[in-house]
Amino acid sequence: MSDLSVRPAGADDRPVLERLWLMFQHDMSQFREVLPFPDGTFRSERLRSALEDADWAAYLLASGDRPVGFALVRGLTGQGRVLNSFFVVRGARRSGFGLRGVQEVVARHPGPWEIAFQDDNLTAVRFWRRVAAAIAPGAWTEERRAVPSRPDLPPDVWISFKA
Repeated sequence: MSDLSVRPAGADDRPVLERLWLMFQHDMSQFREVLPFPDGTFRSERLRSALEDADWAAYLLASGDRPVGFALVRGLTGQGRVLNSFFVVRGARRSGFGLRGVQEVVARHPGPWEIAFQDDNLTAVRFWRRVAAAIAPGAWTEERRAVPSRPDLPPDVWISFKA
């Protein structure tokens, strides 16, 4: 698995992104204490925004013709970007696709960036610190912020850098 493509996702990609979104939300439910709705789906406002709102962008990561992940970015019309959601399927993790995918997405939108993750997601902690160090060596910051509308959850960790 050495080939990776990162491309903007469009309306035709919605079914694939919706299936990847379910996998992403399943993984995140461990850290957010969230259960699926009775029909087996999860909240999907962020995915919908990424496909329909001009301030957002969705990217599909693929290896050949196989989808391996996605990236959702918000803040395209403002001063700073937020990598709102990022996911790589388990079968493609530890292949370098994640780091390369983030680097390609960030390179498409120069400027200030922020990325949030959870302290108890140890894999994410290591990954996002490695990403920040690769993109902005010695020039990134990390802080904890309360999760909006969820005082019952520990704060998110936010990494900030400029690309």
